[in-house]
Amino acid sequence: MNFAAQYFFTNYVAENSPARKGFRDIEDYDPFWHSNNDQPLSSSIKSCSFHEGRCQKDIISNGVLSHRSTLICPERLRDFGAEEYLNGDVRPFITKVMEVPEIKLKAPPKPAIKINKDYMPSLKPPLAECLVFEDISAAALNIQQSGIQKTPCTYSRLSKLYGMEIYLKKEYLHYTGSVKERGVLYLLSSLKQDQQKKGVIVATDCNFSMAVAHHAVGLNIPVFAIMPAYISPPRLRMYRDYGAMVISYGSTARDSQNHARHLAKENGYFCLEENDSIVYLAGLGTVGIELHEQVPKLDAVIVPAGGQSGVLVGTAAAIKHLNPHISVIGVEPEEFPLLLQSLRTDSFASDFSHNTNNKLYRDFTQHSLGAHTLLMAKKMVDKMISVREKDNLVAMLRIQEYEHTIVNTEGAMGLAAILAGQLPELKGKRVAVVVACANMELDMVRDCIDRALVLDNRVSRFTAQLEDGPGDIAKLLNILAREDVRLLDICHRRYSDRVDLFKVQVECVVELKDKSQNCHLHRTLSDIYPTLHWLDQ
Repeated sequence: MNFAAQYFFTNYVAENSPARKGFRDIEDYDPFWHSNNDQPLSSSIKSCSFHEGRCQKDIISNGVLSHRSTLICPERLRDFGAEEYLNGDVRPFITKVMEVPEIKLKAPPKPAIKINKDYMPSLKPPLAECLVFEDISAAALNIQQSGIQKTPCTYSRLSKLYGMEIYLKKEYLHYTGSVKERGVLYLLSSLKQDQQKKGVIVATDCNFSMAVAHHAVGLNIPVFAIMPAYISPPRLRMYRDYGAMVISYGSTARDSQNHARHLAKENGYFCLEENDSIVYLAGLGTVGIELHEQVPKLDAVIVPAGGQSGVLVGTAAAIKHLNPHISVIGVEPEEFPLLLQSLRTDSFASDFSHNTNNKLYRDFTQHSLGAHTLLMAKKMVDKMISVREKDNLVAMLRIQEYEHTIVNTEGAMGLAAILAGQLPELKGKRVAVVVACANMELDMVRDCIDRALVLDNRVSRFTAQLEDGPGDIAKLLNILAREDVRLLDICHRRYSDRVDLFKVQVECVVELKDKSQNCHLHRTLSDIYPTLHWLDQ
């Protein structure tokens, strides 16, 4: 049936239409060129000015001789150049200048503005972005309804040791072991619905990232954690247990942060980074409201500053609103005095990460200081001090002995300021110390405690040269037993370039009760063994 229809249509067209000249398969059909026998398919084709109707004379070929007759109207050549080539004659177009174009003078160049390299921008943020007490009270109501409970603030047995009433605000009792949960939960709750549906992404291993991983899953928000390659497997497993999708990328924290920002931009995720936003600071400031309710007649509050100092300024904003007479004291490590130097110079201090133990002060070195935080600290923080690493480690040891808990360096920093004797004006007063967090890996806990015992004169190490005869080592051990000293380790070296002939070197690690016993043992052994050498702490 189809074949019959095609045959009928072909005959009908052939009888009622002129024949079209075909071309070979090797030739390309160009609709611009028209055959001599072709009829115009549109009425828009212009007629030639030299002939009536379509041009049939003065045929111009396409540069070469061809089997196919290629015709083109001379009028079409006007579209391709300023000249017409007709039968070998050149007829140029006539160009007429209608009027002289108007010349507009350029404006005189502006004088160059010299940039002063010493100029610092104003640290004052817009008024609409200043943290007020109403923001903190709203955050307190929100996080309380979301499941954040008040952490206890109890009287510490360390009070008698340092001559003041010390109350410890135990923020390490949160689910992730950090005070950052307050700000993170309020920040996640304040996100728009489309941002919550797309998900959030965090980078680097810190207390902020752990809090985001935990609370984002609780709010049904997809969360991705980009971690550097050096993070230990137990820490990665902890993020996965919270419910985050963990991706290992890069060898440094900076690589992970850049990759997180790239993924957020490409996939529409919301990249969360710890900053000084009003929402985040308001959540952290709820600590100050609870302190004012739990400890009546409070004289001072000691708060660790941290990298962003958010806990410090948030707590100070709440405390100063409720009772301006309460002193707010911030504490930073001596190796990373970011806020302290910024307050002294009234500008942003430089980076101290090259002088800092990045593993010990992880949350301090991975963040920078914001303009809003610095402005609030200038107004509300009464005193800023820095503590040595030695005092920080000993404070960790004191909390473990007296409070039966393990905290990290940031958690022990408030007590370290009291232990170092930098706050003599607080003697006999009522002081609250914020124990911010307790996240620390087990191997680091062991190293810190061992080092703290040495710094506290509880563990000592010495070397001595003994006669290479029977009973000489037993004589040394009898002396240690009489002094009520516990021997932890002993090493006997016979072959050494530092040992005299016919003598041996003995290295001992002993545990003592306190500093006085340590001094007494020093004097006793020095009288018996002239070659005794106590190793430096």
